[in-house]
Amino acid sequence: MTQQRWSEACERNRDPILTVLRPYLQDRQRVLEIGSGTGQHAAYFAQQLPHLRWQASDHPDYLPGITERLAEAALPNAPPPWPLQAVLEPQPGLAPWPSEAGSFDAVYSANTLHIMSWAHVQALFAGLPAVMAPGALLCVYGPFNYGGEYTSDSNRTFDGWLKDRDPASGIRDAEAVDALAAAQGMVLIDDVAMPANNRLRVWRR
Repeated sequence: MTQQRWSEACERNRDPILTVLRPYLQDRQRVLEIGSGTGQHAAYFAQQLPHLRWQASDHPDYLPGITERLAEAALPNAPPPWPLQAVLEPQPGLAPWPSEAGSFDAVYSANTLHIMSWAHVQALFAGLPAVMAPGALLCVYGPFNYGGEYTSDSNRTFDGWLKDRDPASGIRDAEAVDALAAAQGMVLIDDVAMPANNRLRVWRR
C-alpha cells in the first residue's frame, strides 16, 4: 500500500510558484526545502530545474511518503528526504542537521509558517544561518497579513479555521516575519502576489 499523500493545492500552485522561482534559482546549485509535505513540489521542481540538487526535508512521520514519491520520480538531483524540523530544545533552530550536509545557496518552504506555532517560526529563522551560504536566498510561499490586516475575506476565514484547529497556528504578519529575517542578516528583495491570496516572498542573506 502506498504511503504517499496528495495535495490538490500543491498540484494547482506548482506552476505559478515555478514561474517566480525559476529566475531566482537559475544560478543556484543546492536548494533545501523545509516542510516538503507530500513531496509533490520536490519532485516537480527537481524535474523542471535539473541543474539544481533539490533536498527535501520534513518531520519523520512524512518521510516514507516523500521517499516513495521521489523514488518513483527517479531523478538524479532529488536525493532521499531528510528528517528536519524547527525545534525549541535544547535551543531554537533546525534539527537534526546532518554533519556532512554543508550549506545551501537557496532555501524554499511552502505553506508552513501558518501551520507552526510562532515559537517554531522563530526557531526556523534562528536555524537558517547554519544552513545558508553567504548570498543564499530564502523563498517562502503562503498567505500573509500586512499591517495586521487580512488581505482577503477568504484568508480571514482560513485563519479562523486554522486557529480552531490549533490556537498556536495562524496567518503571520509579513512585518513580523521580515523582522525575524532581518535579525538573521536577510533582506527582503521580492514580494510577489500569487493566486488564491498567497504571496511568494524572497529574502537574500
